[in-house]
Amino acid sequence: MIRSGFGRAAVLAACVLVAGAVARPAAAADAVCAKPRQMDGFRTCADVEKAEQEGNLVLYSPDPEELSAKLMAAFHDAFPKITTNFIRLQTGALYQKLMTERRAKVFQVDVLQLTDMGYVLDFQKKDGYVQYVSPEMDAYKADNMSTPKGYWTWSSYIMAGLAYNPKLVKPEDAPKSWKDALDPKWKGVINTKTVTSGLQHVAWYELKKIYGDQYFDKLAELQPRGFDSYVQQFDRMISGQDTIAFTGQYSAYLLAKAKGAPVEFVFPEEGLATTPGVVGIVADAPHPNAAQLFMDWFLSLKGQKLYDEITSLNSPRNDAPPPPGGKPLDHVKLLYPSDWQDFLASRPEFAKVWNKVTGAR
Repeated sequence: MIRSGFGRAAVLAACVLVAGAVARPAAAADAVCAKPRQMDGFRTCADVEKAEQEGNLVLYSPDPEELSAKLMAAFHDAFPKITTNFIRLQTGALYQKLMTERRAKVFQVDVLQLTDMGYVLDFQKKDGYVQYVSPEMDAYKADNMSTPKGYWTWSSYIMAGLAYNPKLVKPEDAPKSWKDALDPKWKGVINTKTVTSGLQHVAWYELKKIYGDQYFDKLAELQPRGFDSYVQQFDRMISGQDTIAFTGQYSAYLLAKAKGAPVEFVFPEEGLATTPGVVGIVADAPHPNAAQLFMDWFLSLKGQKLYDEITSLNSPRNDAPPPPGGKPLDHVKLLYPSDWQDFLASRPEFAKVWNKVTGAR
């Protein structure tokens, strides 16, 4: 049975919680195993039999619960002896939960997904990941992986622009750029993400470089509502409670459009705010072999195509197609930090500014 959400964390913890240190496998060299095992659609260096004996896999993810449930169900279908569980929280809240658990010597997560490179680099600095070089990593660019290789890997590109309800806004009246989103006519009918969003942090960081601090003073005057998930953003826009989604996620638009929802998407002239979805195996994972097996399956072309179909995200794999109805990466302009360490250092300033923008204190 798949369990999801922070409210069910106590139930999950009772099932898989391991208090105290768990013996971690020896760190892999910066190379795959000598003879990867060929599975159905992917190669693995994991001990499949031991993974099945462990019988469980726990994922922490910021993806919407419905989508994580589908991903975990697909892995369980491929390996019925492995029960899957996940906890979903926004990236910032998820990382805080993880850090609290680790300070308490509580280890219950096997695989971690994050959508904020700041947290990814911080976790690596804290020796939070265990090194595992998947044979499927050959299909990824070097700058989409950790140094040394094997601690974390980009598993998706998460992009955001502007989205609107065409029943409320004519195409000719819709914003064409991030600057257009500051029009006073959007006051009280625009929404965005909260300060815990890694994608929102990127949007702030990149737009600050283009337009300066005054951009956000003007945005704050529009009184945007901040939400934890893009699901809330798009639900409100589709229902007519809001008109414009600032940093509306492209994948959310594709998912909504496929269901026939009244929504249109704008590729801002300046480019799409972009953050990677990053995946890695957590040190002291209670199910290390199942975690390795999942990583190989997930990073394979088979796993990435399935993930992209579920989430409508774009894969970093060289051979992966775009999600259904989506544009390939080389057809869009992307905005993301060239210096992730500087991005990490900007977090306190971002939090202060964005809490002001969204009216949080």
